[in-house]
Amino acid sequence: MKCEVFSTEAALAAALGRRIIDMIGRQPDVVLGLPTGRTPLALYQELIRLTHEERVDWSGVRTFNLDEFVGLGRGDRGGYRTFMENRLFEHVNLVERNIEFLDGRAADLDRECERYERAVVASGGVDLMLLGIGVNGHIGFNEPAGSLVARTHRVMLDEPTRAANTMWFDGDLERVPREALTMGMGTILQSRSIVLIATGDAKSEAVTALLRGGVTTRFPASFLQLHPRVRVLLDVLLADQVP
Repeated sequence: MKCEVFSTEAALAAALGRRIIDMIGRQPDVVLGLPTGRTPLALYQELIRLTHEERVDWSGVRTFNLDEFVGLGRGDRGGYRTFMENRLFEHVNLVERNIEFLDGRAADLDRECERYERAVVASGGVDLMLLGIGVNGHIGFNEPAGSLVARTHRVMLDEPTRAANTMWFDGDLERVPREALTMGMGTILQSRSIVLIATGDAKSEAVTALLRGGVTTRFPASFLQLHPRVRVLLDVLLADQVP
């Protein structure tokens, strides 16, 4: 893994946003894997700004989001599809059929996971996967466990993960779903390139384990060490806490 350090979270977002916009220019049909949560907010704002300033055409871009809560789907408050609609999709000219998202309200959730895997394969695979990292080392909603499910699957969420998502549910832990659908680590690792973003000192222990620890299912992010093209982007506040 290659690590890059930026002076601020804004500087990181500006640099990565520039790279993604340039990638769209070179490869108009690029396939992007996208995260939700606090980590990518500055990046999505930068992508919107550059898109409007430079009239970037997203009509050929295809996107796959990492995860969604069980029981939530399009239009649901707190749902990740709603998060993405509000913070990126509605502000660029993505074509509806090119937006792939797990449906947490699907009648058969196992079949929905299978459908999603087929969609990834049919797309030719993800060109650039963007990731955050949980304080417990989760990637997407792949939680620490004795074993990991390689492909898209249903998962029970750990309490720290639910607590970290209360911001999308008015601070009420009881409203945060206990289960989710997520891309598996095997699917993520098939991406052609991966960029992991981490900022602020709250993730210092997780990033230290990612960069210095061994590969273990008890720390799912460690599996990124097996991929040949991973970049870890940090702001200096976090980098200073990593030995």
